[in-house]
Amino acid sequence: MQTVDNKTDADFRGQWLIRPVVLFIGLIAVWQLVTIITQAPVYILPGPIKVLETLTGNLGLIMSHATVTALEIVLGLFIGTLLGIASALCLTYFRPARRWLLPVLVVSQSLPVFALAPVLVLWFGYGLASKVAMAVLIIYFPVAAACYDGLRHTNAGWLDLARTMNASKLAILRQIRFPAALPALASGLRVAAAVAPIGAVVGEWVGSSRGLGYLMLHANGRMQIDLMFAALFVLALLAIVIYFSINWWLGRLLSWQPETLSFTDQE
Repeated sequence: MQTVDNKTDADFRGQWLIRPVVLFIGLIAVWQLVTIITQAPVYILPGPIKVLETLTGNLGLIMSHATVTALEIVLGLFIGTLLGIASALCLTYFRPARRWLLPVLVVSQSLPVFALAPVLVLWFGYGLASKVAMAVLIIYFPVAAACYDGLRHTNAGWLDLARTMNASKLAILRQIRFPAALPALASGLRVAAAVAPIGAVVGEWVGSSRGLGYLMLHANGRMQIDLMFAALFVLALLAIVIYFSINWWLGRLLSWQPETLSFTDQE
């Protein structure tokens, strides 16, 4: 019976991997069909073949800018995650901090990122720092909110048992609270990984000399729409790679937590 179940799950995994490929090919076909039917000029909507030619012809240029954007995203994820976890710990263990930090968390998301980007560029310059700061600003809230929610919803019975055994606050945090909060923190990290490219690209649009956002902005200004689409495609691919890499790492980190949704349930 176990062998049959494993075979069934393996078949569904294979289908799950095939479906994105089929969907991607279908979208490309629809894109090409739209360009043929509308006869849109290249400077309005280039076809996928033209974008592919531009991508291969300018691969070195695009990848050099993609490396800068990837570095901004990774640094923003790392710093934003550290700040988010630290804020969640402060909110959990220092009651007065809740009155001060909670409004900051809300305000950090209520202000439009486009409004803050010029200020960050003014403060940190046109280099890497302002783009990382923008990514951190976007990543910070989902990580802090998810981690805080996980820490404050730890099973009360576990905490009572630990206190009965005279466990210290540090031991309770390390062995009970933080492991219990990991699933919630993982959800926050997945959201952060999905939105992290937004901060980096917005910062590059406001002011930069490198990055995919900079390349797209200047390609648009020169009416090189095929180059802009090629850079946009690489940015989307970069975001997908970062998201699924973090998702895979979180799956390994939370291997002790079984998934209740199997591949057969997804049909």
